[in-house]
Amino acid sequence: MADRTRVARLLRQLASAECRCPAHSHMHSLFTYHPGHAGGRATDYAFEMACSNIRYGEGVTKEIGMDLKNLGARNVCLMTDKNLAKLPPVMAVLDSLTKHGVKYECYDSVRVEPTDSSFKVAIDFVKKKDFDTFVAVGGGSVIDTCKAANLYACNTEAEFLDFVNAPIGKGKPITGPLKPLIAVPTTAGTGSETTGVAIFDFEDLKAKTGIASRMLRPTLGLVDPLHTLHMPTRVAANSGFDVLCHALESFTALPYNMRSPCPSNPINRPAYQGSNPISDVWARHALHMVSKYLKRAVRDPDDVEARSGMHLTSVFAGIGFGNAGVHLCHGMSYPIAGNVKTHKAKGYDVDHPLVPHGLSVVLTSPAVFTFTASMCPERHLEAAEILGVDVRNVKLGDAGFVLADTVKNFLYDLEVEDGLSAIGYSKDDIPVLVKGTIPQERVTKLAPRSHTEEDLSNLFAASMKLY
Repeated sequence: MADRTRVARLLRQLASAECRCPAHSHMHSLFTYHPGHAGGRATDYAFEMACSNIRYGEGVTKEIGMDLKNLGARNVCLMTDKNLAKLPPVMAVLDSLTKHGVKYECYDSVRVEPTDSSFKVAIDFVKKKDFDTFVAVGGGSVIDTCKAANLYACNTEAEFLDFVNAPIGKGKPITGPLKPLIAVPTTAGTGSETTGVAIFDFEDLKAKTGIASRMLRPTLGLVDPLHTLHMPTRVAANSGFDVLCHALESFTALPYNMRSPCPSNPINRPAYQGSNPISDVWARHALHMVSKYLKRAVRDPDDVEARSGMHLTSVFAGIGFGNAGVHLCHGMSYPIAGNVKTHKAKGYDVDHPLVPHGLSVVLTSPAVFTFTASMCPERHLEAAEILGVDVRNVKLGDAGFVLADTVKNFLYDLEVEDGLSAIGYSKDDIPVLVKGTIPQERVTKLAPRSHTEEDLSNLFAASMKLY
């Protein structure tokens, strides 16, 4: 009941939101500046690096049975979706579990692009069992669902919104340990095997939100590139666009020492901290690998080197953004996915309208990087150069246009839909999309350039057509 009351209050606030653009208000930013912490600082002064243990190699899935035995697992919950349940990646896991005598039960009802409702169904399933270990075999939808199920199985008295990111949820810190979770990613995109984030569509708001805590990180990620050979072409493309934007957004995010507030207790330091010297290393390397492998991986499913390379790139970008964060592309993507009307994405065997996450993210990226470049033009130009552009004679003032054109060329070459209008949106939808972006402050506050609702409206308008 408390969850329902909180949702109703937030819906009323959004419904009554007035225009806050500079022409109509003194408020020039969507974000509040929070001064000070116990030591008197307004912004943070430290960052920390957290990541799951990762094991990479062709055929490494066969080791999972031994890993579970080493953990002392007695009753394992294996989560996947109904399509993957019939494919070799799941079969490889089950063979290893059977070979090593590991008791398990399979939950294959994960929803592609999960919702709060589908999370709750999975949570109810595990609460009725006595699982001591979790295994997630799939893409980000499966891994994130498994993270949430593990969390609430270990916190049985918690209400669902207790750990959901504020302002949609209460954003309570996770203070106790969870049960071991081994992630076996089958797509090269989300990087969920490395991060402490679980994302879902919040149906009442028609926008995505999530749960973010280092405690959610999988115990181990088994990255087996053989599994990516089963990805359909469009899944490979959209997953790859997610990797691209993870790297670009974390590299151009607000620096960690400019993020406010400075936490009074380290438990309150967010997982998404802003760009920092360590995350920059991973982001740069991920961009190099995207430049080398993405187009090849999409165009030729049998290109083992390219598919394997993108799988590892997803890990690299995941380590980078899992500690630095993302910003406007992701923040704006959540209402794009959440308000989907009739669009059915090619290559996805689902029974509901769907805008895949990677596609919803990348469609706004040209407009976003044109907008943010003025705050860190050198970084935008460096990213364009890594992606193959000769920037020696480019002026800093043109950095945003150059990076935007670079991304557009990737999208055009890989036959991506021509902007938001091609997936069912029009300019009449912009107010709804803006309202769905406002609650995403966990990520939007990391944009290097502050922005108003009018700015968001202009960014959505600029993303209606790309070519």
